[in-house]
Amino acid sequence: MYADDHRPTHIHIVAADFQVAVRITDLRVIAGAARRAQIAEAMAWAAQHREMLALKWVELTERE
Repeated sequence: MYADDHRPTHIHIVAADFQVAVRITDLRVIAGAARRAQIAEAMAWAAQHREMLALKWVELTERE
């Protein structure tokens, strides 16, 4: 997650051989490509922490 990033609310999953952006609200890949197995662990973590991620997004992007 990057400060002052564009909408929709999303996180980035980055590895040596891929990069994807995942929408926080429904955990859908909205940019990039990776095999499901490559992002499975990060997606499971995001699913467990979705509320915290959404709150952090607001904190980082909607500040003045």
